Amino acid sequence: MLSGNAAENPISAAAEIHAEIQAMQNPNTPNVRKIRKQYSDNLRDASSEFVLELAWELLDNYAERWVAYELIAGHKGAYSRLNASQLEKFGRGIHSWDTVDSFARTLSGPAWRDGLVDDDLIERWADSEDRWWRRAALVSTVALNVRSQGGHGDTERTLAFCRRLAGDPDDMVVKALSWALRELVPHDPQAVRDFLAEHDRVLARRVVREVNNKLSTGLKNPGRL
Repeated sequence: MLSGNAAENPISAAAEIHAEIQAMQNPNTPNVRKIRKQYSDNLRDASSEFVLELAWELLDNYAERWVAYELIAGHKGAYSRLNASQLEKFGRGIHSWDTVDSFARTLSGPAWRDGLVDDDLIERWADSEDRWWRRAALVSTVALNVRSQGGHGDTERTLAFCRRLAGDPDDMVVKALSWALRELVPHDPQAVRDFLAEHDRVLARRVVREVNNKLSTGLKNPGRL
């Protein structure tokens, strides 16, 4: 891992990682993640600057977006260096539900939860004309509430952004709104019920249906079991 020049040059390291992924017979997510974990172990003592530059090379030159995000998240020093400008740099080019969700679940949501960025950044995304940044704002709230990933429940901030985008008609935003509310249910079900009642006239029926399912059964779509 990171032999020769790659151990000292993040540009060479990015090329090596990409080449190893490309050489895989079955480059599915679990298999690529095994490689990413090996490199994370190998980079444990690397500087934050090295890891951030490596991650940017992977994203910008090789389109290895989620691998880049996970390398940052897996390196304490690099992760702690994240700020508003860094996040917007690494979020550049998000253009689909999977790129947005990888960004927001792996980087922006945790960084916001851990106080590396403040609410103003997420508010700017929520007010964006770009549907994908509006989705990123809502998906970032997931990190506030998923216990298995360090969330402790944050009713105030979650609902603040849900209110901000309650009437957004874009399907990608609607789905993210449902997700954000469903993740809050285990922490504060009554607040979610009150939100549904207060915003019933503007909420997409999908949101109302899925969140009520979560409240009553614990599942998004119980009929699909």
